[in-house]
Order: sequence, then C-alpha cells, then structure tokens
Amino acid sequence: MSFKIGIGYDIHRLVEDRKLFIGGVEIPYVKGLFGHSDADVLLHAISDALLGASGESDIGELFPDTDPRYNNISSVELLRIVADLIKKENYEIINIDSVVIAQEPRLSPFKKRIKENIAGILGIQEGSVNIKAKTNEGIGEEGLKEAIASYAVVLLNSRE
Repeated sequence: MSFKIGIGYDIHRLVEDRKLFIGGVEIPYVKGLFGHSDADVLLHAISDALLGASGESDIGELFPDTDPRYNNISSVELLRIVADLIKKENYEIINIDSVVIAQEPRLSPFKKRIKENIAGILGIQEGSVNIKAKTNEGIGEEGLKEAIASYAVVLLNSRE
C-alpha cells in the first residue's frame, strides 16, 4: 500500500452573461465564472489535487487555454479524463476534502447534489467526498463578489 496526497486550488472571476457551475451542477445566479472552459472552480481544484497526488502535471498543462478543443468544455469532462488517467496508473481515490469560497451565491442548498455528482463522475462512494462552502467575510475578491475560489485535498492509494 502506498498513499499519496495532493492539493488543488482554483479561482475565477465572476462575470455577466455566463452560467455558474460548481461541482458540475448549474447554480442559479446573476453571474457565472469566466474561463476558457466552463470555469468550474471546484472540479478544477479536485482535478489538480488528483493530478498532484499521482505525480502528473496540472490541468493548465493537460488542457491549455490555447487549445480550441477545450473552449467552453464542461469541467465534468475534464475531471473524467483526469479520473481515467489516475485509474490507468492504478490509483484508487480514498477521499476528497474540498472548500468553495464564495460570498454569493449561498451553496448549502446544492452541496448534497454536488457531492453526489462528483462521486458519480469519479465512481466512488458519496461518503468519500466532502464539500464545504465558506464566505470570505467580505474580504478579498471572493468577499467582494468578484470571484469564487476552491481548494481540494485528495488521498490516493496505489493498488500496486
């Protein structure tokens, strides 16, 4: 048994005329996140944490914003690609702990659906996924409702 830990982080600006996706779930809000893909900060942070734990490069290198194939792609699809990559390397996801930092919108009504969605994408038990939602107490870009950020930590087990 060999355990590996990875950490991921992402932040995107809030802009008008974009849908807001967090954890692969569309969240009703007046703004969405700006990015080359759908800019789902939670799935990006989880993807980077999985890649880091497995010793791979980050999502910016795997899915560069200069590549038109990833323009407006769903981050669900990116996470599926990352999950397939780590499975091919014989890693098993033990657990994911994450936090989303957003002054608005309030995410607590969506946390269960987000958790179910992530577990389903990764083919793991729902109990292996933890989502926390925090405000930034009016401080910084997140607190001023200019951006949403996310952190994720994962624990992998090598099956070899």
